[in-house]
Amino acid sequence: MLELFREIGTTLRRNKLRTFLTGFSISWGIFMLMILLGAGNGLKNGVTENFKSQSTNKITMQAGYISKPVAGKQMWQRILFDATDSLLLNSLTEVEDIMPSYNVWGKVSFKKRNVEASLKAVMPQYKDFEYIEMTSGRFINEIDMKEQRKVAVVADKDVLVLFDGEDPLEKQIIYNGIAFIVVGTYKARGANWANSLYVPFSTLNAIFNPSGKLSRFTFTVNNLETIEANHAFDENLRQRMSRKHGFDPEDDGAIYIWNTLRDYMQTMQIFNAITIFVWIIGIGTLIAGIVGVGNIMLITVRERTKEFGIQKALGAKPNVILRQIVLEALCITGLFGYIGMVAGIGITELINYVMVKVAMGKDTDFQVFTNPTVSLGIAIAATMVLMIAGVLAGYFPARKAVKIKPIEALRYE
Repeated sequence: MLELFREIGTTLRRNKLRTFLTGFSISWGIFMLMILLGAGNGLKNGVTENFKSQSTNKITMQAGYISKPVAGKQMWQRILFDATDSLLLNSLTEVEDIMPSYNVWGKVSFKKRNVEASLKAVMPQYKDFEYIEMTSGRFINEIDMKEQRKVAVVADKDVLVLFDGEDPLEKQIIYNGIAFIVVGTYKARGANWANSLYVPFSTLNAIFNPSGKLSRFTFTVNNLETIEANHAFDENLRQRMSRKHGFDPEDDGAIYIWNTLRDYMQTMQIFNAITIFVWIIGIGTLIAGIVGVGNIMLITVRERTKEFGIQKALGAKPNVILRQIVLEALCITGLFGYIGMVAGIGITELINYVMVKVAMGKDTDFQVFTNPTVSLGIAIAATMVLMIAGVLAGYFPARKAVKIKPIEALRYE
C-alpha cells in the first residue's frame, strides 16, 4: 500500500498543472458554497436577532386623525381610545394580553443635571412584551399599580447623565415638579440618549390623564398561523374600530395597526426564499466543480491509457490499476476539498470576528448581518459529495480503460 501511495505521489508531481486544475475546481466549489451559505445565514441571523428584542406575536394599535370625510365627523378630528376599546379587543378570540400605554415628554432632573425623556406609563407585563433587560433593581410591579406609587425605571444611559456615577436606586428624580423614586435601571437600546422612563400606568394616568383617554393599545395574539390570517385579523379589527369610532374603514390615517407577527412571517418568508436561492447557486457551483473534476479525470485516464497497457503487459491486474486511479482521485478530492472547506469556514469565521468587534464599538442593538457562519456538518457533507463525485469521475473511465487489451492500449492515441 505504501508503494502505491508513493506511485500516486510521483504521478501527481509529474502532472502538477493537471493536479492543480483538478484541485482548484474542487476547492473553489466548496469555498464558494461556504461563502454563499455564510452570507445567507448572516442576513437571516441578523434580522432574526432584531426580532428577539420584542414579542413576535405583538400588535400595536395607534390612534390617529380622520382623513376621509364621514357623516357626523369633522376632518382631522382626533381618534382617542378608552376602556371600552379594551373590552372590544377582549371580545376577539385571537387576542390574549392587552397592554394600554400612555406617555408624556419632558425634562427629568436630578440635582442640577437633567435629560430629555419620555415618561411611559406601563403595566408590569410590559417588561415581557418588549424583553426589557434589567441592569439593577426591579421593574414596575402590581403593588406599584395598586397603590399608584411614584416610582420609575430609568435607562442606563440616562443614569450616566443624571447620577454621574452615583447609585441611582432609591434616588429621587423630578419631572414637572413631581418626584419619582428610582427603583430600577434597564439596558437602553440604540444610540439615542433620550429613552423612556417607565412608571406605573395607574400613577401617570391619574396625574396627567384623568379623562382616561388613550392613544395606543398593544396586545398579543394567538392562532394566527399565516400571513393571510394576520391580514384578515387586521381588517376585522379595523372594521370593528371604524364602527365604534365612526370613521371610514378605508381611512388608514384614523388608526394605525402595526402587526409584528405579520411582519415577522413576511420577513422569514423572504429569507427562506433567499436561503433556497443561495442553496441553488451553491449547488450549481458545486456541480460546476464536479463537472470540472470529471472532465479532468477523463483526460487523465485517456492520457494514461498507454501506461495502463504497459502495466498490464508487465503483469499488473486490472483491479490494481483501477484502485490506483480511484485512490489518486480520492487523494486529490480529499486534500483540495479539505482546503476549500477550511478556507471557506475560515473566511466566514473571520468576518464574524470582525463584525463582533465592530458591533462592540457601536452603541446600537440593531443588526443587519450576524454570525455569518456555516454548520460544520453541512461543510463536511458538501466535501464528501465532491470526493464521491471525484472518485466516480475517475472510476468509470478507468474501468473502461483497463478493459482494453495491452496491445491495443499501447497503440492508443
